[in-house]
Order: sequence, then structure tokens, then C-alpha cells
Amino acid sequence: MLGDLWHLPKSASFDEYGCHAGACTVGSTEACLLAGLALKFRWRKWYAARHGLSEAEVRSVYPNLVISTMYQACWEKLFKYMDIEPHFVSPKVGEMVLRPEDVRAAVDDKTIGVVCILGNHYSGHYDPVASVGEVLGELNRANGWQVGIHVDAASGGFVMPFQPEEEVGLCDFRVPAVLSMSASGHKFGVSMCGTGWVLWRDRDDLSEHIAISVSYLGGKADSYTLNFSRPASGSAVQMYKFLRLGRDGYTKLCASQMAVAAMIRRGLAEMLHTPTGRPLFTLLDAGDKGCLPVVAAQFNKELGLPYDSTDLQHVLSERHWYVGGYHMNFNHPLTEEKTPLFSDADADVAMFRVVVKANLSPMLARDLIAAVRETCDFLERTGEAYQKLHAGAKSQPFSSH
Repeated sequence: MLGDLWHLPKSASFDEYGCHAGACTVGSTEACLLAGLALKFRWRKWYAARHGLSEAEVRSVYPNLVISTMYQACWEKLFKYMDIEPHFVSPKVGEMVLRPEDVRAAVDDKTIGVVCILGNHYSGHYDPVASVGEVLGELNRANGWQVGIHVDAASGGFVMPFQPEEEVGLCDFRVPAVLSMSASGHKFGVSMCGTGWVLWRDRDDLSEHIAISVSYLGGKADSYTLNFSRPASGSAVQMYKFLRLGRDGYTKLCASQMAVAAMIRRGLAEMLHTPTGRPLFTLLDAGDKGCLPVVAAQFNKELGLPYDSTDLQHVLSERHWYVGGYHMNFNHPLTEEKTPLFSDADADVAMFRVVVKANLSPMLARDLIAAVRETCDFLERTGEAYQKLHAGAKSQPFSSH
């Protein structure tokens, strides 16, 4: 079912196994760790053959993975646990996606792969998978490399397939460079918490590198997961939702969430700064189509307000709404150094986001908009206090991952 959803063609081994190479995992974290390991072992085999290295010699070479600074926390675990160096690409704040030419500059012969994020958790933008694939094709042909893409569709894996292709482009296995793809079933797949999925294009030279063959229980089966024992409830709930909702149901669910996100986006765009009559917010997300149902914004920097998005988060929580506020920086996963999130934005500036899920109805959205308006009125009335709070010091380092 997932193979059909993500347009995965049948591999040479499909008839033998009767299914695609993949696994149900504990969330998308395990899925990304498995995908990353498969890329690492695939690269190690290629690099050893290319440079005439033994198994022991190639293990001393430090590989890298190219990824946007808007990565999710699971990749930090890969870098720390699996001895892989991150080659970060910093997007522009007005784009919030991987730029193919920046990817070109970041890839070398020690690169195990490139991660394209299908719906980053800051703004909901989709990385341009097809364009990145074209650049990798050029690099591979010119240098004799075999660098491919893993699509981290933790959120977008159950949104993108139900959006018009002309809005999202090609983001799945229809792009030849895509070697693997993962998603969270419990985000927009509406399964239970702790459900994840990973699929590989082929077993040969991909999933075979992490497969453990189990025969002592009778018969023969391959295990792709980091641990053997796990509950089956996530896959059962996911199957039920597939059968209960179907493509039509998921399409309607996606359209409903996008409509509610658009409603919130309009509400923020229409809010004015009372003393000046100027727009209060600057929108940062991808808009009303071709993205996740996410609304991202920041206070209009031209207003020079004494409060920021983290202050909005704290005061808004008193009205029983939690809206995540982030400073535009992160702690490097290996050095813990404070690092700017974007190539063209102050690392100490804050932003916030609203993620629209299936349980956020239009009525609740109207309540959220009203709560934001009331919160901003409070912040304006107490602005002098926030000015004293923030005076003389920059925002404290804050890891947004």
C-alpha cells in the first residue's frame, strides 16, 4: 500500500518476497536511522572498491551526509550514534528549502547521500526532490559517484500523495535518485503514536546491508529494525485507517487541514499593530498549497517591538494554546556550537509556527486567532516590561532541534 502511495516500482526481488523492501518502525526516528545506516554501508562498499581499501581500512574513513539545517532531531542521533559527519546546507529565510546548487557544493566522494525533507517542521516547505536529483545525476555521471537521496517524509509522507501533482512536483520514488523514503504514521497518517515506515527502492545494495535473517522461529524472514520485539498495534491501526479512509478519505482530510491552515494564515495576515496600523506579522510558510498544513510567522521586524515570538508562546499558553516559538539557531549536533539556522537571518530572531492536525476544527481555529489577538494586545500594553526583560542581552542559545 505504501509502495503504491509513493510510486515505488517493483524491484527484481519483488516476486520472490511478495512485497517491497521496508519495515514498520518505532516512529520515523528509527526509520531514518535505518535508512541512514543502509546508505552508510552502501557507500562503504563502494568507497572500498573505488580506492582499493580493505574492510578495516575503509572503516577509518569518516563519511558525511548532506542535509538542511532544518533537519529533525532523529538525524542528530544518526550523526552522534553512527559516526557520520553532517554537511549542513543553510537555506534562505525567504525560501526555507534546500537549494540544488548548494547541494552541489556540499557533496563529495565521502557523501553517503542527501536528505530531502518533505515538510520541514519549521514552515512546512517541501525540499525540491526532483531538482536535487538532477544535480546528483550530473555529479554522479561526472565523477563516477553513486550518491542518492533519502526522502524524510516524516510529516509529508501522508500529505503530499493527496495533493495535486502540479502543486508539489515529483517528491517520491518517481525521481530516479530516490533510494529510500520514510514517514511517521502517527503524524498525518493518523495512526497511533510510535508508528513509522521506511521503504527502499531495492534490496540489492540497499536494505540488504541492514537485514538480519531470522530462521530459528521456523521459516525464514528478514528483520530490518533496530530491535526484534515490538508491539504490532501501530501497523494494525495504520491498516485500519487505510481501509477505513481510503484515498478519498485521506484526500478530504488533507484538504480540510489545508483549509484550516489557510484560515489561520489569513487571520494573522489581517492583524495590524494598533499604534501604527501596520501589519503585525510577517508570514514565513509556503502558503496555501504544495506544502504541509503549517502556518509560520514572526513579528514584523520593521515595527521594532520589545517582545518576540517566544514571549507570544509563553503568554498564549495561559489561554490554553501552545504555539511553538523558536530562535533561528540550533546547537551543532557534534560541537554544540550555536549555529544560525538560515544563511541570511539573525540567529537570535524568533519565529513561531502552528501545525494544523485533523482535530483542529474551523471553530477552534477562530478561537486560536482570537487568543493570538488578545495576547498581542497584552504584549503591547506591557511592552515596557519586555523591553527591560530583553535589554542588555541577546536571546539565550536555544536548540530548536
